Amino acid sequence: MLLVGMLDSPYVRRAAIAGTVLGIPFEHQSVSVFRHMDRFRAINPLIKAPSLVADDGTVLMESQLIIQHMEDVAGRSLRPADPAARLADLRATALAIVTCEKAIAIEYERKRPEAIRHAPWLERVVEQLQEALAALDMIAGARWQRLPEPWTHGAIGAAVAWGFIRFTIPDAVAEDAFPALAAHAARCEATEVFRHWPIDRESP
Repeated sequence: MLLVGMLDSPYVRRAAIAGTVLGIPFEHQSVSVFRHMDRFRAINPLIKAPSLVADDGTVLMESQLIIQHMEDVAGRSLRPADPAARLADLRATALAIVTCEKAIAIEYERKRPEAIRHAPWLERVVEQLQEALAALDMIAGARWQRLPEPWTHGAIGAAVAWGFIRFTIPDAVAEDAFPALAAHAARCEATEVFRHWPIDRESP
């Protein structure tokens, strides 16, 4: 099994961490969708990160589906078994994914020439990001006050999302604005599995 994509993508990093927690053996290749387009195209013509090459050669995309396949291979899920806890974890995962989407939107909008940036759109995305982070902060304060073991997708996704923001757009969100989420992320980043997949690593 081969996971392809740079770890500065929160989706690649989340899949790598989930796969490691699940105990799935896989290889990781840090291939950029920008700097290594030809190399990525040879693996996946859609040049989509993350991409996963399954053991039979099937190429999967989208982190949610990649993680689902990893769970199928592992024969277990990181979702809680209790229905209420499972639903809560699904919501936390969704909030983490939205957080990443909005952070990426802000990053890309900032890369546009200033003359063609759309201020109302950027304001809206920033507001959405703040709302998602506030919701995750409440969850972190209520449920993730200690190291999240056993790991869940919501707990992993929230920590990865916060790390991505601090790495890419730190000025967009004050570091002390969401203390419970920041503390949760710090605890996760200190664990062996998160240290094994650092956000700024460019090669396996």
